[in-house]
Amino acid sequence: MAGPNTIDILQDLVAQARRQGADAADAVMVQGTSISLTRRLGEVEQVERSEGSDVGLRVFVGRRQAMVSSSDTGRDALDELVERAVGMARTVPEDPWCGLADPGQLATEFPDLDAVDPHEPGADELGEWARRGEEAARAVKGVTNSEGAIAGHGRSVVTLVASNGFARTYAGSSSSLSVSVVAGEGTAMERDYDYSSAVYAADLTPPDEVGRSAGEKAVRRLGARRPKTARVPVVFDPRASRSLIGHLASAVNGQAVARGTTFLKDAMGSAVFSPGVSVFDDPLRRRGLRSKPFDAEGVATRAKPIIADGILRTWILDLSSARQLGLETTGNASRGTSSPPSPTPSNLYLAPGPLAPQALMGDIAQGFYVTELIGFGINGVTGDYSRGAAGFWIENGAIAYPVSEITVAGNLKDMFRNLTPANDLVFRYGTDAPTVRVEGLTVAGG
Repeated sequence: MAGPNTIDILQDLVAQARRQGADAADAVMVQGTSISLTRRLGEVEQVERSEGSDVGLRVFVGRRQAMVSSSDTGRDALDELVERAVGMARTVPEDPWCGLADPGQLATEFPDLDAVDPHEPGADELGEWARRGEEAARAVKGVTNSEGAIAGHGRSVVTLVASNGFARTYAGSSSSLSVSVVAGEGTAMERDYDYSSAVYAADLTPPDEVGRSAGEKAVRRLGARRPKTARVPVVFDPRASRSLIGHLASAVNGQAVARGTTFLKDAMGSAVFSPGVSVFDDPLRRRGLRSKPFDAEGVATRAKPIIADGILRTWILDLSSARQLGLETTGNASRGTSSPPSPTPSNLYLAPGPLAPQALMGDIAQGFYVTELIGFGINGVTGDYSRGAAGFWIENGAIAYPVSEITVAGNLKDMFRNLTPANDLVFRYGTDAPTVRVEGLTVAGG
């Protein structure tokens, strides 16, 4: 993990790049440890532990930039890193929008986000999570096989140093458990899973609940049918509804807006959702899976509404996309060690509504309840939406029978305007949404 001289190493790297002719430079180091354990049919199949660090250097020569990275932090390797980066930056095409943050844009306050669990689970503890999860799943009547349980924990430290004076570090941790099982026999088999992740291991859903839920989900899918093609209300389970918010994030990404390759490129300040619907990006949420006090360019992060009362209020921007659009960055830059920053959401979520999921579907005479989406039939330019799906048919406001091998189709512009959220939001993934109902989608079955 982060050593006391990490910032010194990166500062020396940046200074060396300047001495070799770079006008500006920044360097990032990502250090991490992880451990995972897989258990299947009562036996431990695999235990993996990894530990490593990567360093990336970005240099600017005029309006040209180049990035290089290395997992070797030895002196000779870093010297070569600088030489290659500066040499590359002299030969690549100009980018009028590249460059470091101005000193006035840099973060100066660094709130405690409680993003690191002081307890680090070992292999024995992870094995116990996996054992309890798989046994609970296999105990569900109708479960006939197991694809296994995977328990894991990881920690990472990110350090950023730049020639504009920025030099800071932040850390994060996460623990997770997933269980996947099979129900039925022969040609009438179905699989499903459940999953829990959290910054603190103590905040995970208990393994027995994760396993039991996975088993019950698999059994409920047995006997699936294919309904006739119809235009009906569709209710998305939270596992599926979060993907809709992911599509929104892609549509309001500053790079897509600057290129004009999003169906929302002209929608700023207009109604995208119905009144009362809001979507937030909150990188400062305590114990958030994607929380961070500053972004990949050293800019302060802040909580903000992407959608407020149905109205699109902001793009998701880094410095480059903000400059292209004549705007200020929203502090959403993200980067690896070998690539330039790009705008990325943090803890993105659809705010819950007032109704319980059952009330949301109570007046549906015929409809579809989606629990799983398959494939990626999304046109980001037009908003056209078509994805394979499985779940349950709704009759007279209640779940009637499982369905599979069908397609849900519509257009995201219409889907967003006709979307109603339920009240069951749970932060589980980093991009989260409650159960939602969307009117008038085409469900293509038999």
